[in-house]
Amino acid sequence: MPVEAGGLQYLIQDELNASERLLWSAQPRPSRLARKSLPLVLFGIPWTAFALFWTAGASGFKMPDFHHVENLFPLFGLPFILIGLGLLTSPFWIMRKAKSTVYGLTTERIIIISPKLFGGINIRSLPPDQLTDINRVQLADGSGDVILHRDITPNSKGGNNVSEVGFFGIQNAKEVEQLVLALAAKK
Repeated sequence: MPVEAGGLQYLIQDELNASERLLWSAQPRPSRLARKSLPLVLFGIPWTAFALFWTAGASGFKMPDFHHVENLFPLFGLPFILIGLGLLTSPFWIMRKAKSTVYGLTTERIIIISPKLFGGINIRSLPPDQLTDINRVQLADGSGDVILHRDITPNSKGGNNVSEVGFFGIQNAKEVEQLVLALAAKK
């Protein structure tokens, strides 16, 4: 499969070892990833509405006069309003991250390069021995996700948090899965 041209291609090329050859690279489709944030947006609508209503009610439904300490009470609603705005704008942030993410599959490993929250980039390499739980989620048009690995970390409640690592929102998911399976067989 030919390597797709992309604006972030140089990031993958810089990561290659001398003996390594790039077999496939792509960027996620931002709109496909943004659709996954629909539950956050739906939850954010009543959250934000309630936070706005509570803050307005706490101020007596008028502009507060901050010259008196008791008038500062409505300010306790501001963090909840900000959280609600974050939930409502989550598709924008996810699309922004997707536009700066690039995936690569080489003869020796998987490379995932994505932006960090406050600047910089995160570069994740997965050698063949870490490709233990490969799973493909495919849509009717052939696009989809190829899950490569699951990170399991314990949480404070005695359970585990599971985060999936993979190629999300890519074209030709089945073809990419075949390339990943061939790399995984090299263990």
